[in-house]
Amino acid sequence: MKVMIVVTHLLGTGHLARALTIGRAFAEARNQVSVVSGGGAVSHFDTTGVNLHQLPPVQSNGTDFTTLLCKDGTQAGPAHLQKRQDRLTELLIDIAPDVLITELFPFGRRILKEEFTTLLQAARAMSPRPLVLSSIRDILAPPSKPSKAAYADKMVTNFYDGVLVHSDADVVPLDLSWPVSPALAPFLHYTGFVAPAPPDETPAMRRGIVVSAGGGTVGDKVFEAAINAANLAPDIPWLLLVSGEDSRRIALNAKAPSHVRIEAPRPDFRALLEKAATSVSMCGYNTALDVLQTGVPAVLVPFDDGGEVEQGLRAEALSAQNGIAILRQDALSGTSLIDAIADVQAANKRPPRIAGMDGAARTVEIVRDLRRRSLQ
Repeated sequence: MKVMIVVTHLLGTGHLARALTIGRAFAEARNQVSVVSGGGAVSHFDTTGVNLHQLPPVQSNGTDFTTLLCKDGTQAGPAHLQKRQDRLTELLIDIAPDVLITELFPFGRRILKEEFTTLLQAARAMSPRPLVLSSIRDILAPPSKPSKAAYADKMVTNFYDGVLVHSDADVVPLDLSWPVSPALAPFLHYTGFVAPAPPDETPAMRRGIVVSAGGGTVGDKVFEAAINAANLAPDIPWLLLVSGEDSRRIALNAKAPSHVRIEAPRPDFRALLEKAATSVSMCGYNTALDVLQTGVPAVLVPFDDGGEVEQGLRAEALSAQNGIAILRQDALSGTSLIDAIADVQAANKRPPRIAGMDGAARTVEIVRDLRRRSLQ
């Protein structure tokens, strides 16, 4: 099969990371895979077997998802958005996919609905028409008004053949965050969680604290608290993985004691967690799965700026497990962080989670079956 996955990350980079994990799974199953990214470029992501196409990028204005910015911080105007739309349509024609997957839309990215609708209309006009699927994470931003849920239902019933829910229905069902209507329910296909292969083994000795905040430019409160906590724990090595420009890391490094290392995000993040005594992080989808798969004791600081609730809901679901604690941003300080780290380290050990983590491979199986049935 020829598979085309369309994704735009606006604040963090988790959407692209998940799309590429799925893309690599399709490639490993000997499919031709194209991932079309509309967010900023991320150099350290693994694109093995995947043709990565870059649209003229956009990003959100912080947590204001009603305004799109260009890479230089200026507002993305009609000309910039038209270039994206034209390029997206060109790629659809050139690739001529058997399967078209839109990541998050129509459950989110409504600010880009014009380009997505144009893409979907062009796909529907193709002969043969590709199988069209939506790809969504475990927890969505709950709709602020009923019309947003109604819009998603309408788009799904008009343009889509199915919705891939990258979760375990017994752990985090979609209706925890999104109203699943009778019209939507028949389209849902739970894949399990989309995560890389599990670690081969967990080291006997864990040491040090790894602090992360995903691939966006958020997390300043987490890093400031970590530096304050490190001053209270001088015998423990700390590693802060800080995304964004070098100037951001330089500013934090000027405040940090000598036993704190500050680096850019690394491709071996999961290997770092396998060896760490504790992870301190926000609670994005990919980081949460890394925490589960490595069994690392974890303090979760869910991102809640601008009224965001997705990470808080996910953190609540995970905190029932041993060695996972929630520390809200409004309670975050060096002292509270040290206390939370001590609590999770003293908790009963949590084995690495293996079950339900093969969502990428399961996605390939589900899509292959849906494609077969569509041709009958």
